[in-house]
Amino acid sequence: MPQVITTNLASLNAQRNLNASQSSLSTALQRLSSGLRINSARDDAAGLAISQRLTSQINGLNQAVRNANDGISLAQTAEGALQESGNILQRIRQLAIQSANDSNSAADRKALQAEVAQLTSELNRIANTTTFNGKKILDGSFQSQKFQVGADANQTIDVTISDARATALGNYSYDSTNNTAAQGLEVAAAAGATLAANNFKAQAISINGSLGQATISAATLVAGTTARTVATEVNNVTGSTGVTATARTTATISTLTAAGTYSFNLYGQNTTAVQISTTVTSTSDLTALRDAINAQSGLTGITAEGTGASLTLIQAEGFNIALENVIATGGATLNLTGGEGAAVTLGSAVGSDSSTVGGQVTFNSENAFTLSSSVAGAAGGLFGAAAAADAGVTGTLAAVGSVTIATQTGANSAIAVLDAAIQKLTAIRADLGAVQNRFGSTISNLETTSENLEAARSRVRDADFAAETAALTRGQILQQAGTAILAQANALPNGVLALLRS
Repeated sequence: MPQVITTNLASLNAQRNLNASQSSLSTALQRLSSGLRINSARDDAAGLAISQRLTSQINGLNQAVRNANDGISLAQTAEGALQESGNILQRIRQLAIQSANDSNSAADRKALQAEVAQLTSELNRIANTTTFNGKKILDGSFQSQKFQVGADANQTIDVTISDARATALGNYSYDSTNNTAAQGLEVAAAAGATLAANNFKAQAISINGSLGQATISAATLVAGTTARTVATEVNNVTGSTGVTATARTTATISTLTAAGTYSFNLYGQNTTAVQISTTVTSTSDLTALRDAINAQSGLTGITAEGTGASLTLIQAEGFNIALENVIATGGATLNLTGGEGAAVTLGSAVGSDSSTVGGQVTFNSENAFTLSSSVAGAAGGLFGAAAAADAGVTGTLAAVGSVTIATQTGANSAIAVLDAAIQKLTAIRADLGAVQNRFGSTISNLETTSENLEAARSRVRDADFAAETAALTRGQILQQAGTAILAQANALPNGVLALLRS
């Protein structure tokens, strides 16, 4: 090998290896000091891109957890306010029960109504002032609000909180007694009329409620259908509509033209005639007739109320009330009046007169609903003469804000409204509880997903301290050795001087 001094190849080689070991040592030091395997794009370009995508997703999931926790906080705020609203409704109902008792004077009921007015105002105040982060949440404006619970766009949970004001809590209802006389399930128009002539024609009824829509066919609601059957069929589809129905038949016996013996066959839930016969001593005192009817209540399901010149007959299940073969001594007569007020005069010496009174159907729901019939009201449809075929009628809201317990009648009506309001408020609270549980499940899932993505990112991005420590030690040894060897390599040209001296 020639001896040269211009080019020291050994030194150059030692320098190159020393630089390489220095770079490896610097990389090891950087990774150990930062804890990251990837500190710049040149460390691992593909790994950097993957870790950045994972970081975006992890950050999004962590924020989504905070969003869901905000949702829980909002629901808890609303539910806490509704708890006090429920206490107020219970107190108003208690006052209504108290007012319904006849031991109260008019002044007592006025005082009770004054407290109801104050409680109703407080109910409205709570609903109008309960806020979360400046947003009202109980006044009906919190509709379909979206909570972002995912790392990507449109991964949301929709939350709606129903109106909890006194003007929105109550019972939606429609009563078939809204019909005009002789329409729908009402009194037969003339003495001797049969049930089929009671003007209820075969018809389909459509119900559109909060849960959906359902139709009861005309094959089910045939001509002459009783109120009880209508209510039963409506209740059979309650799960699809959210609308329930009750049936009740009322009729009035009045205007007896003379004292004497009255007898007739009475039909309610019974299909076999039950004869009623009694002597009325005074047209202004029908106690004997009332007692005779009530003595057969076990068979007919009909009860009679009243002590004066008129009796109210009640069939609480909605069966028709029919009087058949009415016989009165001396040609006396009586009037049979249906729930609408249409009256039929009955009575003869031979018992040829008869008439039937149909019942009233009341539709109820916590939420708004509409009803329609395939038959116009004037032609025997359920919903009155004013309603054309397939024309809808709407349930009317009896709200807590409009209840009055200043009278016994008002107090009794208020109880039903308050029961519905309490049930509605309970349903709102139940929805909020369900939302909180859903958010809780969402948080658990988000945290699990975030944890797994953190692990995936760690495998891509984080430094392996065992490997990097070994690399550091290796780099340090190579640095020391390289430095020593470079010193020796730099001294090699000195051998040429020995030749010059010789």
